[in-house]
Amino acid sequence: MINVIILSLIYMILITLIYFSKDKIENLDNKIYKRIIVINIIGLIIDIIQFLSIKNELDEQLIYLFAKFFLLYVNAWTFAFSYYVISKNTKHSTALGRLLFTILVVTAIIGFILPVKYFYNGTEMYTYGKAIDFAYIVGNIYLGICLFSIVLDYAINKNKNLKQYIPLFIFVIGGILEIVVQKTNPSLIIVSSVETFITILMYFFIENPDMKMIEQLNIARDQADKANQAKSDFLSSMSHEIRTPLNAIVGFSEALQEEELPEKAREEVKDIVMASNSLLEIVNGILDISKIESGKIEIVNSEYNFRDIYDNLVALTKGRLGEKPLEIRTSYDESIPKVLYGDHTRVKQIILNILTNAVKYTKEGYIDFRVTSLVKDDICRLIISVEDSGIGIKQENINKLFSRFERLDIDKNITIEGTGLGLAITKKLIELMQGTIVVQSVYGKGSKFTIAIDQRIIHKEIVEDAKVEVVDSSKNVDVSGKKVLIVDDNKINLKVASRLLESYNLNIETLDSGASCLDKINSGNIYDLILMDDMMPGMSGVETLHKLKENTSFNIPIVALTANAISGMKEKYLSEGFNDYLAKPIDKEELKKIIIKYLNK
Repeated sequence: MINVIILSLIYMILITLIYFSKDKIENLDNKIYKRIIVINIIGLIIDIIQFLSIKNELDEQLIYLFAKFFLLYVNAWTFAFSYYVISKNTKHSTALGRLLFTILVVTAIIGFILPVKYFYNGTEMYTYGKAIDFAYIVGNIYLGICLFSIVLDYAINKNKNLKQYIPLFIFVIGGILEIVVQKTNPSLIIVSSVETFITILMYFFIENPDMKMIEQLNIARDQADKANQAKSDFLSSMSHEIRTPLNAIVGFSEALQEEELPEKAREEVKDIVMASNSLLEIVNGILDISKIESGKIEIVNSEYNFRDIYDNLVALTKGRLGEKPLEIRTSYDESIPKVLYGDHTRVKQIILNILTNAVKYTKEGYIDFRVTSLVKDDICRLIISVEDSGIGIKQENINKLFSRFERLDIDKNITIEGTGLGLAITKKLIELMQGTIVVQSVYGKGSKFTIAIDQRIIHKEIVEDAKVEVVDSSKNVDVSGKKVLIVDDNKINLKVASRLLESYNLNIETLDSGASCLDKINSGNIYDLILMDDMMPGMSGVETLHKLKENTSFNIPIVALTANAISGMKEKYLSEGFNDYLAKPIDKEELKKIIIKYLNK
C-alpha cells in the first residue's frame, strides 16, 4: 500500500500547486479547504514516515510517536472536513465550529494518552490498540455532526444542491469501507488515501477556483439584475412623481403666456417654462441612460418614410434657434428609398441630439445638416452629417465626449444648460443599431459629427402605416362644441388639461377614476375624444381601455395621457390599444396635434 500512499502524495501536491496558483474568492469555506489540503499533505508524509519507521524497525518509542502523530492527523483532517461541511450548510457554523474545536482538543489529548501498538512480520504491518479504536469513535462523532448540519440545512432552507454533499457521501461510504477493510485485513492501510480521494473530489466538485469564480459571478450577476430592476422601478416611479408637479408648472405657465400680462411678468413666465423644460430634459436623459445600461431598452423596427423625419428635424432645429443669428443649411439625398425599415423613433432621437448640441454650442455662423446614402442590395446606409461653426472640441477631449455626465470646458460653457448625457445616449443608441459615429473638430472653429446607420429597404409605395405622420400644427383649428373627456386621479392634472383645452372652445368633462369613466360610457354618454391617465388607483388606464373595448360598438379615440414617459412607453401604450400618446408635462404643440388629428375633421 505504500505505493498508493506515495502516488496519493504526488497527485495531492500537483492539485495543491494548481489550486494555489489560481485566483480565488476568499470566504470561510475557501479558507477551511486550504487547511484541509495542507493537513492532508502532512498526513500523507507522516503515513509514509510511519511505514518506513516500522519497516526499518526503528526505536519503538519513535514508532509509537509517529503512530500518535498519524492519529492526530486523522483527527485534524476529520475536524477540518466536518467544519467545512457545517460552514456550507448551516447559519450556526460558528457555534458548531467551536464545539468541533473543543472535541478536537479533548480527543487529541485522549488519543495521545491511550496506548497504541503495532504489528510487523516482515510482510504485513498495521497499528492497533485503544487509541485506534478511539479514533474510529471520534470519526463517527464528527460524521454525526456533519449529518446533523445537512439535515438542519435541508429542513430550514430546502437546499436541493446535492453536488456539495458528494464529498460527505464519499466520506460516509469511505468511512464504512475503511472500517470493514481494517477489521478484515488490518494490513491494508487506506485511511490517508481515502481522505486524499475525498479532498480531491472536493476540489473538482466544489472548490475548483474557476467554478467558484463562475458561481460568484453568477451570484453577482443575479444581484446586479435585481439591483437594475429595482433601479428601473425606482426611475419609473420617479419619472411619474416628478412629471406630475412639472405638468402643473408647465401647463399653467404656458396658459399664462396666453393671458394679458405685464411685460415683466410675461418674461418671468417664459423663464419658468424654459426652466421646467430644462428639468424635463435632465429627467429624460437620466431615465434613458439608465434604461440603456440596464439592458431594458429595445430597438422597435417598423416601416417609415425618412423624408418625413428629416423635414420634422429641420423644423424642430429652426424652432430651437431662438434669437441666435444662425444660418441653417440643409441638403437631402433624393435617391434615399421612399420606405425604410428600422426604429425611426431612435433614428430621430439620435439626429435630434446632435442637432440640439450644435445649436447649444454655436453662437453665430451656421449649422450644416446633410443626409446622403449608399444603397447596396436591400440595405440603405444613411450617412448623416451635422457641421457647425461653434466652439469646437480640443483633440484630447474627443475621447471624453461620449462619457456620461462629462461636460467639456465647463468653465467657458457654464451658461450652457445640460448634463452631458445627450451624446452618451446617442452613442449607445447608435451602437445598439450597429451604426457608427465619427467626430472631427478644430478647437475654436467648429465640429462635424458624421453618423452611419444601415436600414433595410422596403420595395413598395408609401402607405399610411409606413409614414411617420407629420401633423401641420400651424393650420387653423375649429373644434368648437366637440366633447372631450379627461380621466385622471390627480385634481391638479385635471385642472391643467382643462386649462390648456379652454382656448379650443370644447365641451370638457373630467373624471377621477377608470371606474367612473366606464359608468359614464356605459350610461350612453358619447365623446369625440378621451384623454386618459394610466397610473390610477383601483383601475389603471390600460385596464379601463380593455374593458371599454369589450363593447364592440365602442369607437371613441383614446389618448394615453401619462407621466410614465420612459423611452419605449409610446410603443407600449399603442400596442395596448390606445390611439395615441401624450406625455406629461403636456406640451402645447403636441396637444394641438392631437386636437387636429382627432377633432378637426
